[in-house]
Amino acid sequence: MIKAKLLDEEGVLVVSPVDKLQPVDFERIRLLADPYIEKHGKLNGLLIDAEAFPGWSDFAAMLSHMRFINNHQEMIKRVAAVTDSRILSVLPKLGDHFLKADIRHFDYRDRDNAMEWLRSGKL
Repeated sequence: MIKAKLLDEEGVLVVSPVDKLQPVDFERIRLLADPYIEKHGKLNGLLIDAEAFPGWSDFAAMLSHMRFINNHQEMIKRVAAVTDSRILSVLPKLGDHFLKADIRHFDYRDRDNAMEWLRSGKL
């Protein structure tokens, strides 16, 4: 399960995985993000707020996650991975090869700095 909210004024989507990710989580995120993207062209940022990565419930959930990334990668300007998880902390290195967004890792205690970095990239 993912908690998600869109900070409309900043154009930042905040997602917080709290339990194993389900396919429906990515549909909920899409329903939050797509209307903003349709109106503004892009999201300024995505903040992944995860002290630890809970993983996926099953293979279908992993595919839903990959599909969301594939369908939205050109519509998100910056991604901040705020985590102490080793898996998520390598996201910027992997993302540089596959994604168009500017991706940075922030230690979990540096969430405020991550949000400021996302806000500074306003469209």
